Amino acid sequence: MTVSIAPYPGLAVAALRTRFPRPLAEVETPPAVLDGLALEADVPLSRDEAVRSAVRDLLRVHGYKPTGRGKPASEYLVKAAEGGFLGPINAAVDVCNAVSLHSGLPISVVDLGRAPPPFRIAPGREGDAYVFNASGHEIKLDGLLCLWDAAGPCANPVRDSQRTKTHDGTTHASHVARATRQSFVVFFLVCLHQWIHACNYAYNHIHFCRRPPGRTVRIN
Repeated sequence: MTVSIAPYPGLAVAALRTRFPRPLAEVETPPAVLDGLALEADVPLSRDEAVRSAVRDLLRVHGYKPTGRGKPASEYLVKAAEGGFLGPINAAVDVCNAVSLHSGLPISVVDLGRAPPPFRIAPGREGDAYVFNASGHEIKLDGLLCLWDAAGPCANPVRDSQRTKTHDGTTHASHVARATRQSFVVFFLVCLHQWIHACNYAYNHIHFCRRPPGRTVRIN
């Protein structure tokens, strides 16, 4: 799996490829991860206002406005947890949501069986949009930093595409986090490491890479 990263001021990227031993419908989310879906969870992480502000600033680079319904997904998770309705979805999404909730970094999850290569990370163009839920609602992608596959944009830090979301039959997924500084990417790694320990029987192949923008990276 290769991912090319377009030049983008201040961007750092972390990408993780995961193979599951069975379809997600048959993979149980570990209790430690489920516990992490609550704000009061006893975890070695804490959200930082500096991270929240930096993520928003990152999304503003090409004119996108990360406010209201367009705010980063990590902020939606906080609101959902505060309201008591952040529940489990599947092992791939649950670990993503737990890390994102407590780190403040938006993380995309893509079913690699539904996302044809090649992959790249670049801003959306004027007029770009995709459907993000089963009801057919669209998000406009003008200036929004996106993950693209051969068919078009498929994920971003606000809402991922319905086309490439994980499902009961998913066995091969990718998690992608974007941050404004390398230090935040390292923080993401520390966070994820904690949860992967809890998921050691749910994930059997994990690969990570990070590179500066303007490069092509390979995740074996």
